[in-house]
Amino acid sequence: MKSILFLCVANSARSQMAEGLARQILGSEYTIQSAGSKPSSVHPLAIQAMSELGIDTAVQRSKSVQEIDLSQVDLVITLCAEEVCPVVSGPLQRLHWPLSDPAAPAESEAAQLANFRIIREQIAGRLALLKASLEVKAFLQPEEFHLSIRSTDLPASVAFYTSLLGAPPKEWTHRYAIFYRPELQVNFVILVNDGQELHHDTLYHLGVGVQDRQAVIEAEALAERQNWLIHQPARTTWRGTPLHELWLKDPDGNLIEIYARLTPEELAQMPEDQAPLFLTKGGAA
Repeated sequence: MKSILFLCVANSARSQMAEGLARQILGSEYTIQSAGSKPSSVHPLAIQAMSELGIDTAVQRSKSVQEIDLSQVDLVITLCAEEVCPVVSGPLQRLHWPLSDPAAPAESEAAQLANFRIIREQIAGRLALLKASLEVKAFLQPEEFHLSIRSTDLPASVAFYTSLLGAPPKEWTHRYAIFYRPELQVNFVILVNDGQELHHDTLYHLGVGVQDRQAVIEAEALAERQNWLIHQPARTTWRGTPLHELWLKDPDGNLIEIYARLTPEELAQMPEDQAPLFLTKGGAA
């Protein structure tokens, strides 16, 4: 995805700021354009708000969407909130970022400029997330997800989630309940929050199931390339639910488990002491 078009109605404020910000945030490898269904001119306060970041939008101009060669556009991002956004056809990826029009009347020019700054920062924040997603080049191939939350009233939570998920839990104890929806690829676990210490293997917020042992090993290699924090290297564990597993921490320190279930042949190789078997040289070290 190398060509991005920002659209609104007048192509005077939001889409113009998005065009200037995108060039700065995404860099020169992307082709960035903006346009509108009823183009007018670049709003002076858009120019002023952007100049505060060293971005010169005075060199930009309002354009009609009719001027754009949509066959060369990969992604269209519409920014209208109160208005009806331009509609474009074709095999394009589309995102909609509904943002209030900072050019709407305000009690003073200072107040209106403040609105431009707010929208400018909101666009910049969304572009930072877009940049992060576009830069991802390597992916896991998840087959299911395992989510867990805490509950201070386990029976009440079970009743709520039975109704919400459309099925009762597949199994439970006095400490947890497990919902399983194979068509959604989700294992959903509710853990009682009663102040007692929980086993460390039940504390993760998200588990990502992959195909097999090799996929777990490859996930560790991906983590190393991406400089992700490896909390526990890839290994085969036998206690509890036998799994091949890799534990990571996300940027906020939340535990993530990458796991694959053992085949019957692998399960038959369980050692008598059930000691974990590290799957990579880094883990063995």
